[in-house]
Amino acid sequence: MTILRTPDERFQNLPDYDFSPHYINIGDTRMHYVDEGGGDEIVLCLHGEPTWSFLYRHMIPPLARGFRVVAPDMVGFGKSDKYAAPADYSFHMHYDKLLGLIEALNLRNITLVCQDWGGLLGLAIAANHGGRFARLVVLNTFLPTGEEKISDAFMRWRAFSQKVGTRMQVGRLVAQTITSYDLPADIVAAYDAPFPDDSYKAGAAVFPSLAPISPDMAGAKEMKAAREALSRWSKPAHVMFSDGDPILGGAASFFRRLLPTATSQPEITIRGAGHFLQEEKGAEIAAEAIAFIKRSPLR
Repeated sequence: MTILRTPDERFQNLPDYDFSPHYINIGDTRMHYVDEGGGDEIVLCLHGEPTWSFLYRHMIPPLARGFRVVAPDMVGFGKSDKYAAPADYSFHMHYDKLLGLIEALNLRNITLVCQDWGGLLGLAIAANHGGRFARLVVLNTFLPTGEEKISDAFMRWRAFSQKVGTRMQVGRLVAQTITSYDLPADIVAAYDAPFPDDSYKAGAAVFPSLAPISPDMAGAKEMKAAREALSRWSKPAHVMFSDGDPILGGAASFFRRLLPTATSQPEITIRGAGHFLQEEKGAEIAAEAIAFIKRSPLR
């Protein structure tokens, strides 16, 4: 098993990302996480494919003024270690690594902020370890069981990722999802920073293929169990999707129906943003999350 580590110089002078790095060994890999602010309440920000904690750079400072903000990089992404072989990535590996980090840091009173794969994994963990979680903030994501109809847009993205494999141009892909402006070159470069060459991209290349599209795929049972558990969720939950996500935009109504407490929150749509809504509207989302937390004090 070959494990790669992106050189530190790749992350120098990134725009608006001057957070001190923190590292923890989880099994055979070193994981990186941002840890800003303080206090007993944790805001756990989970990224998805193919981004990293840089995606949350506009949200971390305002959130950290009132809470402790933890934003990890999943294995294969950001400053965390990367397996070189696609076969070393799986739903259960990612689940176990994230849960291992949460347990090692002993995070409690967590407000989960999750998007894309951060939702598939984070919501499944919250469903199984609800005692650690106080609130849910659900951004563009889903809980696929393989039993529902898969959107044509996702299947095209899945097929594309399989075709290009580790030749995936990560920064360019993120830029193509931005709906309201042209992503500056230095921001595109920051999304490319974790990947010095194609050998580092196995995690990004394989992630779309790990989403369950049939009930017998790894993770499908866990997604179904998470749905069942979250249908009984009694703690505060807030759903905020963007209006410009061609793959997951329709899932907002699914989560508002699934989570019993979501209907007690304002129905908010983040206007003028695509799939990576944190990139386009991070400050707005942070303000909404802060207001939600203040409306929902710990019991």
